[in-house]
Amino acid sequence: MPWGYPESIIITCGVIVVGFLLQLTTGSFNFYLLAAPVNLWVGIILVALCVASLWVRKSQFMRWFSGIPFSVCLISALLILSLIMGLTPQVAFTENYTNIFSRLGFDNMTYSWVFVFIYFITLLSLGCLIARRLCRFKLKDYGFYLNHIGLWLVLFASGLGYADMARYVMYVREGEVEWRVYDDNDNVKELPIGIKLNDFDMEEYPPKLTVIDRQSGESQPVNNPDYYQIDVKSPVSRLNGWDIKIEEYIHQAVRGSDSTYREVPMPGATPAVKIKAVNSEGKERSGWVCGGNQAQLYMTLPLNEQQCVVMTVPEPKRFMSDIEAYTPDGSVEKGILEVNHPLRIGNWTIYQYGYDDKAGRLSSYSSMELVYDPWITPVYIGFAFMALGAISMILTGKNTKRGDEESGKSLETENI
Repeated sequence: MPWGYPESIIITCGVIVVGFLLQLTTGSFNFYLLAAPVNLWVGIILVALCVASLWVRKSQFMRWFSGIPFSVCLISALLILSLIMGLTPQVAFTENYTNIFSRLGFDNMTYSWVFVFIYFITLLSLGCLIARRLCRFKLKDYGFYLNHIGLWLVLFASGLGYADMARYVMYVREGEVEWRVYDDNDNVKELPIGIKLNDFDMEEYPPKLTVIDRQSGESQPVNNPDYYQIDVKSPVSRLNGWDIKIEEYIHQAVRGSDSTYREVPMPGATPAVKIKAVNSEGKERSGWVCGGNQAQLYMTLPLNEQQCVVMTVPEPKRFMSDIEAYTPDGSVEKGILEVNHPLRIGNWTIYQYGYDDKAGRLSSYSSMELVYDPWITPVYIGFAFMALGAISMILTGKNTKRGDEESGKSLETENI
């Protein structure tokens, strides 16, 4: 091998320098130029080059190009670029550069020429290695094949398929079917998938109590406000010099005509608490406190002419949407959307995105993010191959160690 690690490092750095020069002179690389069918042709060319490398697989250049030194340098470069991308806030594709780091592509790494060059060279080098090893196929190397083919599939599908990925946010009202979204230019676009929102529901944490100034509305003390999250298991707290004791708490309450509350589980219900407040001078105040919502008015507990106890807006604990998804082929998929619990139908993945923050539990609509990714299946297959390859290499390592121990024991027996 004429080239080792020093030459590999120099060549990799040279590729990076060329990428930075292109970035400074021509601007960012537009990955959307690789949208279908261009990415399909690029993929075919990559596979053809990997197969064609078999005719020169014994050359020293090809052994270096698909060998360990160059692979380690490429992977190290990808790792460094990934670290920069993870530690630097990334922005959308733009040509409006604000500083030298933006011009070099640090805040938009996947569109930088450096990343594109390293990515494609890694893909080509890994493909040539797989083709060279498959040419001398050995069944005992199945762990190697699974790991490297899986990694190549993940890089191939996630990179070339990026241009075909699309994201939309759809707002659906309860009881209605929606198939329209707005693009980046606020133009209405019809999607080949429709969503019906059957019901939107939310679970909330118990709200907090605080003492505010009745004129300014600021929580007291101003520099370090006191808050108490309602907890029936710990019903005593202290807020701005007042001892607060919880006498009764209703998470879903409805106000009566006499300024009291009763438990009524319904969409317009709101948390309410009956408290007793006592200060150091022995003054005592008691009554109901309610944060209110769009269906009910709030209620405060006056402590004196300057201060009163109020309830904050409850923070969401869990919100979900009961939906039905329709596709052009007539199939219907039902599911419950939650954060980190999406619904997949074909090449579409539907995520719970948001709701009307001001209305809370009374939100009349639910917003959902729809992600279209026709290349997601090869990515999953690649990850499955990598997992199987890792398991097989662990098992192979155990068997090899066990075989070495048995061989050592047999040698000791022979010596005895």
